[in-house]
Amino acid sequence: MNKIKYFLAVCICAAFAACEPLDQEPQSTASKSAVFGSENGLQLFANSFYTILPGTNTTLDAMSDYLAVKTVPTFIQENAFAPSQSSGWTWTDLRNINYFIVNCTDPKVPIDVRKNYIGIARFFRAYFYFEKVKRFGDVPWMGKPLDINDPALYNPQDPRTLVLDSVLADLNYACENIKTTNDATRSTVTKYVAYALKSRICLFEGTFRKYHTELNLEGTADAWLQEAADAAQEVMTNGGYSINNTGGAGSSYRLVFTNPTPIANEVMLASICDASLGVYNDANWWWTSGTYGAKASFIRTFINTYLNLDGTPFTDNPEWPTMLFKDEVKNRDLRLKQTIRLGDYKRISGGNQVAAPPLFTYTFTGYQPIKWTLDDTFYDSGALNINSISLFRYAEVLLNFAEAKAELGTLTDAEWAQTVGVLRARAGITNGLSTKPTLVDSYLVTNYFPGISDPVILEVRRERGIELSLEGFRFSDILRWKRGELMQMTWNGFYVPELVTPMDLNEDGVLDVAFYQGDKPNPAIAGVTYVDVSETLSGKVNSQKLKNGNSGELTWMTEISRKWDDKLYYYPIPQADRVANPNLYQNPDW
Repeated sequence: MNKIKYFLAVCICAAFAACEPLDQEPQSTASKSAVFGSENGLQLFANSFYTILPGTNTTLDAMSDYLAVKTVPTFIQENAFAPSQSSGWTWTDLRNINYFIVNCTDPKVPIDVRKNYIGIARFFRAYFYFEKVKRFGDVPWMGKPLDINDPALYNPQDPRTLVLDSVLADLNYACENIKTTNDATRSTVTKYVAYALKSRICLFEGTFRKYHTELNLEGTADAWLQEAADAAQEVMTNGGYSINNTGGAGSSYRLVFTNPTPIANEVMLASICDASLGVYNDANWWWTSGTYGAKASFIRTFINTYLNLDGTPFTDNPEWPTMLFKDEVKNRDLRLKQTIRLGDYKRISGGNQVAAPPLFTYTFTGYQPIKWTLDDTFYDSGALNINSISLFRYAEVLLNFAEAKAELGTLTDAEWAQTVGVLRARAGITNGLSTKPTLVDSYLVTNYFPGISDPVILEVRRERGIELSLEGFRFSDILRWKRGELMQMTWNGFYVPELVTPMDLNEDGVLDVAFYQGDKPNPAIAGVTYVDVSETLSGKVNSQKLKNGNSGELTWMTEISRKWDDKLYYYPIPQADRVANPNLYQNPDW
């Protein structure tokens, strides 16, 4: 959307939200009748809802099982997180949405126009409540704007089933009544974005109910999974989207995340940066800085899940545990080279291409992400990025469909081919594209999903992890699959065969990094980054070590205790909010 209109809309809505009661007409802002009495007014108000979305944030997976970061989040440190530290129990956005829905009744605006904008409002209410349920579980359902003296402000939580049924009703209304089916700018909600959100929410709830048997809701799981499949099918059949293949298998995937303009055939909704309006994101700064960001690096256990180009599991090779970085990344799913630095990856510095192997002033593991970053080093030193940030894209819809059908046990070979097969074909994988898998990958079972024996479900989950990496889905997926124990996974890096000997990570003839203990080698080789992996540094435990002491996988922060407990499937209700409303009950074991 036009960022200037967006700003004006926020200002108008802020003025409304500040007035109690809201039927007063401030002289310095648009009147209530002016806003609700014209389509233009409804559009301006509806634009304010977009602040609910993640915007230009590319760090949504910073807390996940597959990224090592600077420090272990307190949430997963044993006895380190308490209700006094919790957050997110905020309802301002909901009041704004409910106010719009209740007041969008002016007969001067045609009924179908009003229904369209109410549909948009209900899309955002569904989105709002989905985020609340994911975080807290049971929450109060509020379907109208509450005044400061309304006793409903002190209601306790409503059951999960009531809230999610209400969310589903909102989604159905949005899908049925939003008129726009295509927005060329990919910056506003359309009918098919609403269907995409429905597929996302219904998949989450269906699998959550299936695997969280303590809720005693398994009997309703299939209905939600079918809703997810049907919603995704609607997008696949009528939405007109496709997977981007521009640029070829070696670059078409990453182009979706680095292009300034959304890749319209695949991206359904995006947050758009615009240098002329001073709207940027900070992806390069966060993902390349050794000080500003979290120095987030993939762990080897996850990187091992990327298939070989022939469609076979990489870990079928018995030599994989001691393979060097330069070798293990060859002949792999081409999304790997578009997700991390490896091989022939180059950056642009001062207009010139320069080799850019993993940089150990940033990475802890050697698997340094590039998915969201731009190759020119110009963008590294601040919030300067101009690439658009996809919020909904067609690939997710395909995976939502495939997973819902796999969980239902009804995914056909043809459906596999048009979902997972299409995504793997873009990644250069040559086999297993047209028929469902029949063999269980023992690596996935052992390291990720010990309770799953269905090869189709396993492979869909593999595909989801790879295709949607760094897009903000991983922790939610862990929650709904009831695999919180994955948050305890060792933060491991690539294999180091010996100390002191420098390694050439990208085979360009230039030595890049060496690992040592005790005194730094002298003389040092120019251009080599030396990393101390001693047991202690300055009398304190060193967080960067080798698994076997003098060799082995890099490890990071193994000295920090991480313990998953089932109470962590929900955040605690913030202590201050329970003081303000004593009728709120705390989540179990908090």
